[in-house]
Amino acid sequence: GVAALHTKLLKEAVMQPFDALYPNKFNNKTNGITHRRWLKHINPELSQMVFDSAGHTRLPEALESLEKTANNEDAQARFEAIKYKHKRALAERIQKEQGIEVDPRSIFDVQIKRMHEYKRQLMNALHIMAIYHRLKTEPKFLETYVPHTFIFGAKAATGYHYAKKIIKLINTIAKKVNQDNTTNDYLKVVFVENYNVTYAEHIIPAADISEQISTATKEASGTGNMKFMMNGAITLGTLDGANVEIHERVGDDNIEIFGMRADEVHALTEQGNYNPKAIYDANPLLKTVIDQLTNGFFDEVENDTFKAIRDDLLNRDQYYILKDFDAYKIAHERVNQMYQDRSKWLKAMLINIARSGYFSSDRTITAYAKEIWDVKPLI
Repeated sequence: GVAALHTKLLKEAVMQPFDALYPNKFNNKTNGITHRRWLKHINPELSQMVFDSAGHTRLPEALESLEKTANNEDAQARFEAIKYKHKRALAERIQKEQGIEVDPRSIFDVQIKRMHEYKRQLMNALHIMAIYHRLKTEPKFLETYVPHTFIFGAKAATGYHYAKKIIKLINTIAKKVNQDNTTNDYLKVVFVENYNVTYAEHIIPAADISEQISTATKEASGTGNMKFMMNGAITLGTLDGANVEIHERVGDDNIEIFGMRADEVHALTEQGNYNPKAIYDANPLLKTVIDQLTNGFFDEVENDTFKAIRDDLLNRDQYYILKDFDAYKIAHERVNQMYQDRSKWLKAMLINIARSGYFSSDRTITAYAKEIWDVKPLI
């Protein structure tokens, strides 16, 4: 298992009889990432800040020293300047390559990962539609909403028809909201072109929010969440994969968790009586957004362009997007409120960085060597 939750699921559900026969065969080795690549290489200014705090340059051990500065105004200001530099650089690249002007002072809310239904980019897209609707119809919401730039990136889905529909939807949303002069100071959407690992190296240091919103039990681990954490982004996510272990390390105040837990997902699936249409009927905002998929709201596409998405959401919703939608919306509202307390927000970012050392690939490989391969390092 590459995350503790999924080792547990293997033992208790997927391969329970095998585990009963051979109780010592399963063991967890949570994924890790290399801090040399995803901190020192892509964010040298933050790396130097860590080293200055630690007094040495040994990663990932040096990271822990940053926590003692989390409440320090000078440290917070230094980190905020580093984050803003990367946000400005990313904004300039997006402007140059795609002609979309985004405000580096806005919240950069990022979801970059393989395009798949269980990762629920579609829930993110529907929520953006809900934000746009509220900005247009609720004056009080407009007054309190912190400007956001929602950034998507995904590898190509050439043989995955439904994924391509979601990509089309996100880009259609982006075109509509980005061109609306009454709201585009508050809301911008970008699906970055030609996303790859090199592009991720530019996006991750610039992120404020890390979207890790897969349906609980579906994400084996993930390493993007670790890369964002190490560069200070606040995780907004479900208790799935390595999010569980990030949550354990940073605590409730430094992460935003929402949605069904693994046992709730299993129970709902086992019952076999999930009715997404009932949720749609009972939720006026959600009903408005889903109806907009096919009622001419997007005037640049045919009304049936997104009919397959609407039909799937109302009749199947395999990954419980409608079930978790309200919890997701409320989580965003809490993040919006937290961001306005700059000291609290920056402290949470610094704590995330300081506690990211556990997610080192050095730790993972050392555990494999010691507990499975029975090999020792040469030096």
